[in-house]
Formats: sequence, C-alpha cells, structure tokens
Amino acid sequence: MNSPSVPVDSPAPSAWEELVTAALLGTDRRTPPGCPPGREAPVALLDAAAVETVRRRAGLRPARAAERPQQAPEDARPTLPPAAARRLAMLLADRPGAGGGGRRGTAPDLVELLPEWLARANDRGLAPPPEVLPALLDAARGRTDLRPAALTFAGPRAVWLARLNPDWRFALRASPGGGAALPHLDDPAKVRQLWQEGLFAERVALLAAIRARDPEAARELLITTWATERAEDRLMFLDSLRMGLRPQDEPFLEQALTDRSRNVRATAAELLSALPGSALAARMAVRAGACVALDHTSEAPTITVEAPHECDAGMERDGVVAKAPAGRGERSWWFGQLVEATPLGTWARRLGGRTPGELVALPVTDDWQAELHAAWCRAAVRQRDAEWARALLGSPSAPEAGGPGAVSLAERAKLLGTLSSAERAEWVAGFIATHGLSEAFQLLGVCTVPWAAPLGRAVVDALNIARDAGSYPWSFSGVMGLAERCLDPAEASRLDGLLAVPDEPEDASPGAGGYWAEAFQRLVTTLRMRAAMIEELGDINPSGG
Repeated sequence: MNSPSVPVDSPAPSAWEELVTAALLGTDRRTPPGCPPGREAPVALLDAAAVETVRRRAGLRPARAAERPQQAPEDARPTLPPAAARRLAMLLADRPGAGGGGRRGTAPDLVELLPEWLARANDRGLAPPPEVLPALLDAARGRTDLRPAALTFAGPRAVWLARLNPDWRFALRASPGGGAALPHLDDPAKVRQLWQEGLFAERVALLAAIRARDPEAARELLITTWATERAEDRLMFLDSLRMGLRPQDEPFLEQALTDRSRNVRATAAELLSALPGSALAARMAVRAGACVALDHTSEAPTITVEAPHECDAGMERDGVVAKAPAGRGERSWWFGQLVEATPLGTWARRLGGRTPGELVALPVTDDWQAELHAAWCRAAVRQRDAEWARALLGSPSAPEAGGPGAVSLAERAKLLGTLSSAERAEWVAGFIATHGLSEAFQLLGVCTVPWAAPLGRAVVDALNIARDAGSYPWSFSGVMGLAERCLDPAEASRLDGLLAVPDEPEDASPGAGGYWAEAFQRLVTTLRMRAAMIEELGDINPSGG
C-alpha cells in the first residue's frame, strides 16, 4: 500500500506547529502544509494531523530511565491522633470564598481555623500523616501567612516533596539552603567554611543561629567578611543584630555609620538609638535637648519647641534623613527624628524631673504637641519603655478616643505592644467599654490569643449592644471574624442567650435580628469546633517533640 509522498515522507521540521496554526486560524485563512486549498482542505488537515501524530509517536526514542528519588527522610515526631488527622483533612479540604459574598450563614469558616490548628499542633510537637502533606503544601502555597507554621508542621518531608514539585518551591526558599542542615555550631572549621562558601540563605540562617546562642561570636563572624559583602547582604546581616542587641555591639555599629550604603547607615543608626547608653543616643539627646525647653513664664509650665533650622553632616551621619516626605515640613521632619532617637530618660532631667505622665500632660506651644508626642510614641516603641507607653496611651476611658499623646490607632497599637499581654487586654477592654467597637479593630489585633476573659466579655457585650440597637451585623463583620478566631472557646456557653432572634425596635434595619442570630450562631459553632480541635490534639508534649 503506497503512502502519500509529500506530507508523510518529507515532513518539514515544524510540520506539527504548521498544522496547529492552520487549525487555529481555519483552513480558509491558512492552507495546511502539503494540502491543496479548497473545500477538501479541512479533511486534508485532519488526515495530515493523523499521519503526523503517528510519525511523532513512532519517532520517539526510549529515554534513559530516570534516577530514583532519594527516600523521604524520617520524621521522628509522634503522629497526629486519628481524630486530629481527620480534622486537619477537613480544614484543608475547605476552599476560601466557596460561599461567595453576602450572607454567610451559620457554618464556620474552616480555612480561618488552620492557623490556630497548626500553631497548637506545633506546640505539641506532632507530625502530619504523609498523605495530607500535598494538601498542606498547596494551602501554604496559596497563603503566605500559613507558610512558617505549615512548613514547621510538615517537617523534613516538605523539602523532599518540594524538590519533586516546582509548585512547592517556596519550601526550598523558606528553608536555609533548600533544607541543607547547618553544621554543628561547636565545629568552628565547618562553621567558617559555610560562612565563607555557603549560599546567602544558608549564611543568614547560620548567623541567626549563632546570634541566638552566642551574640558575641555572631558579630565577630560577621566582621571577618564585612568589607567584602554586597550592600544588600550587609543590610540583611546587620538586621540580624536586632536579636540580642547589646552595648557590646556599639563599636561595630558606629563603624557601620560610615558605610557607603545609605540603607546600611540608617539601620545602624536605628540600632544604636535603641541602645540608650550609646554615644549616638547621647549625641541625639544633645540635639533634641537644644530644641525642647520648659517655659516657666506662663501661668503653668509649658514646653516650648524650636525645631532645627538645618540638617548638618553630623545629623545625617547619625541617621537623620535630610529630605522630608512630600507634604511634610523639613524642620518638623528633622525634629521628629531627633526626638525619636533620644533616650526617653533625657526628658526627666531636661524638664524638671517630671514623670512621663506629668511630661505628657504639659501643654506645648505653637501647635508642636502632636509632633512631639508622636516622636515620643516612636521612641517608646523603639526602646520598649512600658512606663512611657502607658503615659502616652492615657486612660482607655478618656473622653476622646485616644490618649493624650497617641495620634492614631496605629500608634496606639504599637504602644500596646510594649505592655504585658494581660495589661494590653485590660486596656483594650476599657477602650471598648467606653468607645465601642468601631475604632477597636486594629487594637484587638495586638492582643494575645485566646483573648483574656475581661477582653472577651467586653467584645461580646459591645456586639450585644450593637445588636440591641438594631444595627446590621455586617458593620461588625471584621470584629465578629476576629471573635470567632480569638475568643476563648470556653466562652461559648455564655453566648447561648444570644442565639434567639431578638425583637426588632421600630428604628432597626429590616431583618437585622435574623442576621444577628445567624452571626452569633456561627460564633458559637466556631468556638465549640475550636474546643473540639484542642481536645483532639491532646495535651502539650513538655519536651516539644
């Protein structure tokens, strides 16, 4: 049987691509190769494609057998209890957004429970069953906030799988050197070899590990190669000194103030200003002290401010950025940076031995109060000074929604971060009791989970007040979502009385009562599910696995 000569025996190197192009464009616009135009062109195209398919298959040569992958590493941690494994599979099977917008109903949002589940499993030192690892890595791929906890829980097999599937390559980037183990820190030769020859991620991980164990040794190791490092690498290495920052780091950081990279200089100045006893902090105190004074000629003592008129070379060397952002005055910009970097103990000596609370209460001339207090806020956060933070926060029940020095919710949230978890919860509970939930969302985000009982009660009481007022619950959907994840699960029994549809007042939004009943039902259901999750995982392993 004779075979067609042109398309079969002498195919062009790109014959398949030509056929695909003709099929996409249509035979009336593109004639298939080796086929006459006309009404028979579509049939000729299919015939040619069939022949070319056979040719392509017959022309394949057997490939060399691929090398078998190495065996997956062992995971010595105890495996999840069966009930907890089933719960994890259920959480991983949930897909965000599957319910669409609008009314959420009473079903818990399972995917939002994953972070807590992973944190508790990691606290207990448990390992996942191998069959859930692909779904776990897929979940971490889609949500970067899950990655640290998910990779910790997945253990060494996450890196093994990531080498086999490019979709999970983030696990290689998140692991030092793609999962390569660090040398034993008591082996100086191997430590020195990795520091000098390793990949950047390996070196960062090595420096962090040594810094956590021996801060002095980490700094000395960094000094050995500092002069030859790239600017962006110097910045990352310098940032690692935040862990365990101590006065002994000052000489090295002072040297870094002359670095050729502006970002490195700025980071070194920031770290030095966080050391209240540093020479840079003393220089900043002199500059800021020259700008702030106490005026006794008024009826009551008043703080006066005379902002700097120039940003000289010494100020720039010490980290003051000369160019102000758009819309910001240069003098106030320089002044704020000086005060922010000044040790807070300076002000008691400079302004009559007053306490932080007394200083914050003093009037400030010429509308400089907001600028001065905002800079004190940043200094309190940088220096982790709880006494100043309390003074700037003020009473949570103050008539205005904010303390005497806090200029924004963001600043209040940062100040709260300097306090203990119990004090934080107590302050935010008082704020909610006075001002309600409308401004509290950002403050709730810095409170330790699960919320302490006073804070949980304040949130629930405020939600109940909003319900009784006839407001729509979706106005509080953000807080309700936080409550589902952050309330102590033991609070579920207290909420049973809120599940009924309330009587709606005359001025209430139509149907609001039904929506509130659904929202509280979802809250209670979620809390009970979280309680079940915790019980399924069992007691925390004291050894951490």
